[in-house]
Amino acid sequence: MSRIAFFCIPAHGHTNPTLEVVKELIHQGHEVRYYSYECMRKKIESTGAEYISCDDYDFEQKLTPADGKRVAEDMSFAIEVLVNSTLAMDDALLEQIKQWNPDCIVADSMALWGKLIAKKLNIPFVSSTTTFAFNKDSAKVMQGSLKDLVKVLIQMVKAKKHIKRLQENGYDIKNVIEIIQNDNDTNTIVYTSPEFQPYSDTFSDKYVFVGPSIRPTNNVFEKTREKLVYISMGTVNNDMTIFYKNCIDAFKDSNYQVVLSVGSQVDIKHLEEYVTKLESTAQFHVLTWVDQIAVLEKADVFITHCGMNSVSEALYFKVPLVMYPQTNEQKGVAFRINELGAGIYLIRDSVSDVQMAVKELLQRVEYKKQANEISVSFSKCGGSRAAAEKILDIALDNKLRYVKQFDKS
Repeated sequence: MSRIAFFCIPAHGHTNPTLEVVKELIHQGHEVRYYSYECMRKKIESTGAEYISCDDYDFEQKLTPADGKRVAEDMSFAIEVLVNSTLAMDDALLEQIKQWNPDCIVADSMALWGKLIAKKLNIPFVSSTTTFAFNKDSAKVMQGSLKDLVKVLIQMVKAKKHIKRLQENGYDIKNVIEIIQNDNDTNTIVYTSPEFQPYSDTFSDKYVFVGPSIRPTNNVFEKTREKLVYISMGTVNNDMTIFYKNCIDAFKDSNYQVVLSVGSQVDIKHLEEYVTKLESTAQFHVLTWVDQIAVLEKADVFITHCGMNSVSEALYFKVPLVMYPQTNEQKGVAFRINELGAGIYLIRDSVSDVQMAVKELLQRVEYKKQANEISVSFSKCGGSRAAAEKILDIALDNKLRYVKQFDKS
């Protein structure tokens, strides 16, 4: 039996892909501790893992929705958040991990503290990358303007002072690039296929592309119309009442079934009242939350912010996408989908633009065909079992090294 410690940030899109991996490890008889936050406790404990709270000594979970948006857009601020979290948890977590002595630490690529604790204690480490793996080649999908490039360079300069704080506290980290870029010497799990990952051939054999980790669902969503349009802008930057109203207006005279998952940042009663006042031929479901897997199993079109998790789930079910990205990371995902022909950009969120984008996806079979090809590439990957095997291989190597050292002594 091996002991595996997981670390993750309090974000559904980063946590969800790991859950099936954790289940697989526990199914095989291994012990898993998962260090996370109260908002993730329920889903983590449902895997059978031991949940360990980070809330008492980390401020990250206190970020406001506005802060969450800033993290996505301002690299300097994101680095500050990660460094503050790492240093806040340093003493408490370091001692816990030292006593428990795991065979391997698996940390989300944004959970810097997990990576640095592994480095500090010389424990084998695996990076869990729920976005595209990022290096100088794959960065080409983030085709921003010259203004964006200048902005990033300024942010990198500002971030240096936070890197210095880590160095002063005994962490061996040289620069910002070590935080944001996947290096070829780190064992890394990437939750997509090599066909979907940009420039996958530029990554070393330490990388395993396992495909999206899609949880099973016992829920059944009833499809009541010939065409089902699903709309969701994720769980972070979704305070978009005007956009949702434009979508409602775009489809009010259609015969579609339209599902809007609007999150908790908007006044859902206002949207419900807006729908009620319409003389609509469409069937609208305006909800704070839906079982996205259950809806995507039936959907014909997905209007999305292009978060990696949402995109992967949609393409797994062969659903073409109307893409309305809000952050640079999401723009990179949208660029790749456009490159492969599985979706169409929503340039403006006007009523007519939304109408035309959905109409084109439904009328042109090429988009559905390309989504199907990406889905096939996902199915050829090893999934959660391949991810678990990667982790256990690293853990076993650690045990063998320990035995050899013991024999020599």
